[in-house]
Amino acid sequence: MIDKFVRSTAEALDGVPDGATVLLAGFGDVGMATALLEGLIEQGAKDLVLVCNSGGRDGSAVARLLTLGRVRKLICSFVRAASDAGRLLLAGRLEVEVVPQGTLAERMRAAGAGIPAFYTPTGADTVLAEGREVREIAGRPCLLEYPLAGDVALIDAWQADRWGNLTYRETQRNFNPVMAMAAKLTVAQTRHVVDLGALAPEHVMTPGIFVNRVLHVSG
Repeated sequence: MIDKFVRSTAEALDGVPDGATVLLAGFGDVGMATALLEGLIEQGAKDLVLVCNSGGRDGSAVARLLTLGRVRKLICSFVRAASDAGRLLLAGRLEVEVVPQGTLAERMRAAGAGIPAFYTPTGADTVLAEGREVREIAGRPCLLEYPLAGDVALIDAWQADRWGNLTYRETQRNFNPVMAMAAKLTVAQTRHVVDLGALAPEHVMTPGIFVNRVLHVSG
């Protein structure tokens, strides 16, 4: 019998290695798998590459992971200089790769869909294009981008069944579906557990084939 539910955050994050690339969904705190991120802090993996929307506000779980020195590189859409992430960057203690938000999402979608590369006009006429391939397509300069896959994805879902089929609520959806597809190990936390068959097929936003483990959290 397939049952992807685990009993604890420790079980959910068991085996996450040092040096892993971790995909963390969420826009601010919306759609972020906070319980799993707290579990990652407790689990102890280090030398991580963290992929998320931003460096997080001071005092957040993201900022704590950074200030603990557990992240080698942050790939995100923006970092404020007056933040823990910004201070670590300026002090030379954190490598940061800034990727436009749409490009970040598409790079992960490409990883999940098996697309080896794609061109986008976003950033093609900025410093982001320095030293990289730019091609004119339909009269516009376009920058070559490559897929961004993860070793682990931490996903925040609204509902889940024991096969790992997931739904999301409103803007909780954000990066979660593409990140779930782009990782070797996808771990989801969910607010609500539903019986197998309770989710109509057309309502399933992430099929269970992309999900390895599910943790039920309250709230």
